[in-house]
Amino acid sequence: MALPNTEEILEDIDFFDDWEERYKYIIDLGKELETMDEALYTQERLVKGCQSNVWLDVRSEGDLLHFVVDSDAIIVKGILALVMAAYDNKTPAQITAFDVDGYFQQLDLERHLSPTRGNGLRAIVAKIQAVAQAAQHA
Repeated sequence: MALPNTEEILEDIDFFDDWEERYKYIIDLGKELETMDEALYTQERLVKGCQSNVWLDVRSEGDLLHFVVDSDAIIVKGILALVMAAYDNKTPAQITAFDVDGYFQQLDLERHLSPTRGNGLRAIVAKIQAVAQAAQHA
């Protein structure tokens, strides 16, 4: 099953009455992430600033950037799925133009994350946006 897009995620999240149900949904999304090849679990791919271990790999496929991500924490994998819905298989211009803050506000996510998880989320987004910006200027 492919990950839903950001609009579908926002609709789905809105359907749930409480955050316990939303967390379950987010964790289930994380289970749908593409499996990362063992060889990609390297120090260079670790995202700095995350409480949990988060690995990020990117490759260009034509004009699109394709990301493969993983974490050793199940809730973080779910959060990564939310981020991938926004950024995976998009052009660098689409990635840099996407209103990620507005998306996170609509999800009401950061209010429900610990400060360290929130910092990790921002570190992941910053890393992806930096990759997209570099690809735009390459």
